[in-house]
Amino acid sequence: MASTHNSPSGKPNSARSKARRRALDILFEAEQRDVSAFSALTARREKTDQVINVYTVDLVEGVTAMQESIDEFLQTYSQGWTLERMPAVDRIILRVGAWELLYNDDVPDAVAVSEAVELAKTLSTDESPQFVNGLLGRLQQIKPTLLA
Repeated sequence: MASTHNSPSGKPNSARSKARRRALDILFEAEQRDVSAFSALTARREKTDQVINVYTVDLVEGVTAMQESIDEFLQTYSQGWTLERMPAVDRIILRVGAWELLYNDDVPDAVAVSEAVELAKTLSTDESPQFVNGLLGRLQQIKPTLLA
């Protein structure tokens, strides 16, 4: 099941891509229901037969642990967009992408950005991929100063 084969479109269809999508779903659900991400994760495990990938848990826990810093970076560099004004799905995609970019050394920076852009293409508005790419690209450029 942890396949990294390409789909017919040539795009990677990896276990990590699926884990990102599931983490996004859980974080989105938690925000919409105004519950903790941990509660949403627990409910997902108890109420569905979904297998929750270890990386999904890492993403949910990582984003939750670093959300204050991540949100501060996103707010600071999103040029004219408050977090509240962003579509909820974009906000969550950006949090996941920023966590991978800034705090997960196992994921190459370019992969963190491109995976977030792919999620935006699939799940959000026509303008979202460009917005996500621009904002995460900016964080990638200044990453050394953000983490100093």
